[in-house]
Amino acid sequence: MSMPMNVPLVAGNLAFSGFDCGQERGDGSILSPIAKQDHNLKDKSEGSEKSLGEPLRASGKLLKKNKTKGKVVVLEVKNASRERGDLSLLFTGITALTSCGQRRNNLLPHTTSELLKASIDDRGFVFLALRKACSSVTFALSSNGRGGGVGVENKKMESTLKEISNGASVLDMESNSKSCVGGGVEDFYGEDHATEDQFVTPWTISVASGYSLLRDPHHNKGLAFTGKERDAHYLRGLLPPTTVSQDLQVKKMMHNLREYQVPLQRYVAMMDLQERNERLFYKLLMDNVEELLPVVYTPTVGEACQKYGSIFRRPQGLYISLKEKGKILEVLKNWPERSIQVIVVTDGERILGLGDLGCQCLPITIDVGTNNEKLLNDEFYIGLRQKRATGQEYSELLHEFMSAVKQNYGEKVLIQFEDFANHNAFELLSKYRTSHLVFNDDIQAGTGIAELIALEMSKQTKAPVQETRKKVWLVDSKGLIVSSRKDSLQHFKQPWAHEHEPVKNLLDAVKVIKPTVLIGTSGVGQTFTKEVVEAMASFNEKPVIFALSNPTSQSECTAEEAYTWSKGRAIFASGSPFDPVEYEGKVYTPGQGNNAYIFPGFGLGLIISGAIRVHDDMLLAASNVAAKVYELGLASRLPRPENLVKYAESCMYSPNYRSYR
Repeated sequence: MSMPMNVPLVAGNLAFSGFDCGQERGDGSILSPIAKQDHNLKDKSEGSEKSLGEPLRASGKLLKKNKTKGKVVVLEVKNASRERGDLSLLFTGITALTSCGQRRNNLLPHTTSELLKASIDDRGFVFLALRKACSSVTFALSSNGRGGGVGVENKKMESTLKEISNGASVLDMESNSKSCVGGGVEDFYGEDHATEDQFVTPWTISVASGYSLLRDPHHNKGLAFTGKERDAHYLRGLLPPTTVSQDLQVKKMMHNLREYQVPLQRYVAMMDLQERNERLFYKLLMDNVEELLPVVYTPTVGEACQKYGSIFRRPQGLYISLKEKGKILEVLKNWPERSIQVIVVTDGERILGLGDLGCQCLPITIDVGTNNEKLLNDEFYIGLRQKRATGQEYSELLHEFMSAVKQNYGEKVLIQFEDFANHNAFELLSKYRTSHLVFNDDIQAGTGIAELIALEMSKQTKAPVQETRKKVWLVDSKGLIVSSRKDSLQHFKQPWAHEHEPVKNLLDAVKVIKPTVLIGTSGVGQTFTKEVVEAMASFNEKPVIFALSNPTSQSECTAEEAYTWSKGRAIFASGSPFDPVEYEGKVYTPGQGNNAYIFPGFGLGLIISGAIRVHDDMLLAASNVAAKVYELGLASRLPRPENLVKYAESCMYSPNYRSYR
């Protein structure tokens, strides 16, 4: 029996005898016993005084399940030694075929030793290489987690197992094999010499140790691995001998980032760091949030979205396109993490203030095409090259997605709709807010801001919200929103259509309404002209001017313009950051009013309380959203913690490195 891996073998005998393969599920699939009962494993090798040269013995049985037409091999290893530092077991077996779509991460081998190498090919063969012997190995999976084909190769496998059951040594079976470079075995499948048009098996590492650990962003610590950890996890020689602290790594990364002159280069460097060392990425960001937020968020992220096809390296989320219609649940199951609490999803139609960027961003992208001709003609564009789907086709895809999310992740997964165009955003929020835990920070800004202001005014003055809405006026591309336009307005604008004569532009609206606060969320740059700001300053001692649109290029005005045109009297905040401004010998530091400072905490409050729905009052509560969830009776995590702040802190992610056994 030849193995398609160039790895050394330790002399030993393998013999198979009876062993239970686990339970047959109602759906016809087979669940491995260790996948189901991994906590009940016991290391039978403990206390063993066998010499390192003691033959490694295993028992198992090739079992047939006619109902699934599949086979399971379970291997129980005896005489295992934890002290072995070499490769002591190389095993080949057959997977169980699972017709129901069993997930790979549920059925990965569970062992008491480090798995050096493992793979499953499309023919149903499993290849395991263990660095140390283990007390038991169980597997029941195929290359896609749903079962593999069993055909003529199975006869070869059964023959091999029969030879093993008769006491043949693994090395005896390799005696007729041709040697490979480095003392390996024959290239059984011809993969080492395959031509470009031949299929090969994509070998993967299943347990993070050694070389694979250094390439696992969840666990990699780089030079911060201690000497003890390097010994325990086979890292000796794979890293330079120096050991450094995480703080020194942060200092070095900040030094390197500051060397870049182009913001997009800093963005790419940060994304590269996230792909190789997640904890260091978040530690760096949290310790330097004021300096780095403009890099990973607005304004730099706008340029990154526009050039995403060119800077794309590896996917960091899920892409669900029209091609996956009818298969979205299956797509969600391809994501390796099972414990998902928050999903941010977009269809890419209104990214920041940049418009339709198609398949260019965010953890889950619903790709229904793009109407952006520049992208459609861009050879580096990574999305569907077609015009946007609309109407029923669009609605059906989104509905399938929302249903699949709830089915796969449960009732309490939080879904944030991000950067959907208004014509879809309001409809989606209205449709799903009563059946899913959802919110949309874009429209719960804009007219959402107007509604929240009216609600808060109503609470403070005890006036009906219908009356407080009349204190808030909206201006769109056609001018002041008034009652005479009501029949032509989108439904979400209609509550703000007040009695007034038509006004065609913002400047004239400012002059006749005389507002004390001017808020921009239009996504149209330079809307707050010099004349508009001067008009605001003419009847307000301290005009409040919030230019909240992102990125910087789409800001309604700059900080310098606001302070200069108001002669230093404006109270200014913007969505994107601006540098301090000096005006007539005084330095003004602009504020930044961005939902990036609110919604992470908002999401945390919803999660720790186990909220089942999002209510507008929670948005008003902002910094104390968890308390509001309990107050409204929408919490499912009961009883309520005595100290919500301490409980929230205990639930928060820590970027500090963990110590490994």
